[in-house]
This record gives sequence, C-alpha cells and structure tokens, in this order.
Amino acid sequence: MPPKQKRTYPSWSMFPEHHVSVSEELAKSGLHYQFNEDDDEDSCSQDYDTNIMGRFRCRRGNCKTQGWSSKRIAITIRRYQSTSYNVRVYHQRCKSCNGLSRPELDVQSYVDRITYRLKKWNGIPVETPVYSGQSKAPHEEDLCEGCKNGRCTQSGGPVATFPDYW
Repeated sequence: MPPKQKRTYPSWSMFPEHHVSVSEELAKSGLHYQFNEDDDEDSCSQDYDTNIMGRFRCRRGNCKTQGWSSKRIAITIRRYQSTSYNVRVYHQRCKSCNGLSRPELDVQSYVDRITYRLKKWNGIPVETPVYSGQSKAPHEEDLCEGCKNGRCTQSGGPVATFPDYW
C-alpha cells in the first residue's frame, strides 16, 4: 500500500462574495471595479498590505479550542490595470494544535479597508478612520500565515502603527 500523502492547505483565501458590498460603497464615489479571481502578483499594478478583523474556529475535530478573534488578520489588496482588484486574506494557525484555520471575516472592516485603499489609489480624498482600540494580545508571528508569506504589517518588516495601518 502506498504511503499516505500529507494534505496541504492554502495559507490564504479570497472572498469574492463580499464584492457586492465593496462595489456598492465604491459607487458612492463614482468608482467601478470588478473582482479579479485570478490572483497574480506579477500583473498587478499596485498592492498594499494591511489587516482586518475577524474570527477563527479550529477545524480539527480533536482540538479543544473554541476559536479566537483577531484584530490583525493580514491581507494584501491588489489593483490591476483593468479596474479590477482582489484581496488575499491570510489564514492563522491554532495555538493549541497548530491546525490551519480560514477566517470568518468582520465584513465591515473588510469593506472599509478595501474601499479606503481603492479610493486612495484613485486620488479620492479620504480621511483616515479613527481606530478605537488595539489588540491586547501580542502578535504571534509563528501562527500568522501573513508573516510567513512576508505580507503581514506586524512581522519583522516595517511595522504599522495604529491608526496609520490603513
């Protein structure tokens, strides 16, 4: 019998189902973008690393963790020449069992962050929103797939400070 192959899981996901909300918000400023399902860092014209909020649940059946919330889910926003964009949302690992978990997004923070960046790239004046809190827990780089991919603003690279992480 051949050896069992280890299953690999992606370290990030895209959430095109939230494009309608992003599109509606952008339309208020006269912008019209399509969601680009083909994530290609070589053909994008601009990209920006930031973070959003959300919640994780460990998917491993034998793990006792109930889940965790995060105010620092790493994302990469990419803009393409043809007025399209996409967003990589990086996963996190469970502190208890090291299992990889896909986030359940705080949709409002996702929409706000994407529309802010696209407006800014289009020269539309935007005010930096006031951030009302800071995560009490330290950022754990070894559990953050954004850090492992060199895309997290909290990793060893340039560290974003609040509220300038928009």
